[in-house]
Amino acid sequence: MAPQSSLQIFPKNALASLTKFTFTSPRSWFAALARQSILSAMGGAITIGSLVVDDCEGTHSYGTFTPDCNHVHIKVKSDDFWLRLLLSGDLGFSEAYMIGDIEVPDLRAAMNLWLDNQSGMEDTLSSTFTRITSTVSGFYNSYLGQTKANARLNVIASYDQSNELFKAFLSQEMMYSCALWDDAEGGVRGDLDLGPTPGDLEAAQRRKLHHVLRQARVKPGDHILEFGSGWGGLAIEAAGTFGCTVVTLTLSIEQKTLAEERIMAAGLCDKITVHLMDYRDIPLCWENAFDAFVSVEMLEHVGSQHYARYFDLVSFALKPHGATAVVSASTFPESRYSSYQAEDFMRKYMWPNSCLPSATALIQAASPHFNLDRVENHAAHYPRTLREWGRRLDKNLTQETVARDYPGLHDNRAYDAFKKKWQYLFAYAGAGFAKGYITCHMLTFIRENDAPEICD
Repeated sequence: MAPQSSLQIFPKNALASLTKFTFTSPRSWFAALARQSILSAMGGAITIGSLVVDDCEGTHSYGTFTPDCNHVHIKVKSDDFWLRLLLSGDLGFSEAYMIGDIEVPDLRAAMNLWLDNQSGMEDTLSSTFTRITSTVSGFYNSYLGQTKANARLNVIASYDQSNELFKAFLSQEMMYSCALWDDAEGGVRGDLDLGPTPGDLEAAQRRKLHHVLRQARVKPGDHILEFGSGWGGLAIEAAGTFGCTVVTLTLSIEQKTLAEERIMAAGLCDKITVHLMDYRDIPLCWENAFDAFVSVEMLEHVGSQHYARYFDLVSFALKPHGATAVVSASTFPESRYSSYQAEDFMRKYMWPNSCLPSATALIQAASPHFNLDRVENHAAHYPRTLREWGRRLDKNLTQETVARDYPGLHDNRAYDAFKKKWQYLFAYAGAGFAKGYITCHMLTFIRENDAPEICD
């Protein structure tokens, strides 16, 4: 049976079945209609794996169960789930999970089921309302999402959170980006095959930092410009281990405060300067002042309308010869990339107005100033990074710690929803990288007519 082309608000026999029930409010009537519509449309949506949905009216099974298939069980706790799913699709599913409208014992399995059956699921759960709202939010994100006024607001929502929260799951380097795993940690599946070991994330993140800096070809005495300071991890490594001087930019007050504390503790205040500055505001005196440029997973916050300007400014700041630029970002494969990216879980709850580039979009934006030297896809390394973050969050985050910065989280239900948001992120992103739905590229650029390396 082929999946329906779109969710029908009044599927065949739905109204007849609804006449059997008495509703106490219009909301309950619409919830029942949403339920009937979704369940009626689900029949042909799942062709890989199996799904069981339990609610107050019974058990519903979809797909074909086999002992080795991906089997997902969802228990519906509130009829609000059906309304959320009808009106907001996968965003509604995430909200239902966070707020407790549903129970999903294996969230990662649910993400895999969605991606394995993506075409059928999207067609089935796509109502006219969700298509309209997706179009509107996509245009807003593209044209207004990363203006200077919004950029600071986006950072406040994304990173001006409790530093104690990020300390709970990040490595000692405080790198909020993909690590690089090697045989020393058992590779990208080492935690699954051998089990996680103490210090493995720290080793993988240090490897990533060294790899970025080696690709940037830095040497002692070089001046490095960084867009996106984070908590100072890369700047500290560049100055402390590679002997460079670093100027780094952030829009996050919380990140700047902790980064400067860490820089002071490392005794590197004379080597690193952290500016609270939008990258579009770099001063004229920085023209041709830097030997290398690095940016680790900040480009997701630039926006498709601003890629050309971004690389214009990178070129402006770098020396005209012998300079290297290294950028990394979570990306969409070319087949999935669009400059109009609608609001979803990531863009609503984690990184407002973010826009994943494609490798090609970035290469084209950089081409007036740079030659492409190297392309790497680190997507296979991200699921293990996310699994480790999830383990550390579960182990280290306490309600008391985070409630010191967010008093509202003293409420148990609020804290439960807060923690589920992060658990959902790790499962959602992990499945996306593992299934090739999203990728993670690192690109190295050099000046035109500069040699890639000394070879003659």
